[in-house]
Amino acid sequence: MDKLKEALREDAAAIDATVSTELDNRIRASLEGIQPERPEQAPRPRRGISMWWASSLTGIAAAAAVIVAINLSLNEAPEVTPTNTVAGAENVPPVMPDLTARAAVLAGPLEEELEALESDLRKAEQAVRKEMGLDL
Repeated sequence: MDKLKEALREDAAAIDATVSTELDNRIRASLEGIQPERPEQAPRPRRGISMWWASSLTGIAAAAAVIVAINLSLNEAPEVTPTNTVAGAENVPPVMPDLTARAAVLAGPLEEELEALESDLRKAEQAVRKEMGLDL
């Protein structure tokens, strides 16, 4: 390997080449004008509109489930435990809220609205699953 290196150096020294000032200036200008190439920034992948729909419908379904759970827990009557009374004191019945016919009538349309909302959510979920190809 050393012999090859020496032979190349001797051959290079034997070459008689002169570089003109014009060529030298052009070489310097081209070397100074070079800028390293910047890597292209890859565009961020965009989420499809179907992912937006899926997350929105999931949020709506979760909110509806929480509302239903709260409403069902409020409808349950709390248990009243008898308390020990002092001798001679009267037992006073617990205070009952005023139940009117109007309050009972308003519960019907709300239940129908909730059923319609749940039906719409199921239809939207099926449409999203079909669009995303999640139907099995």
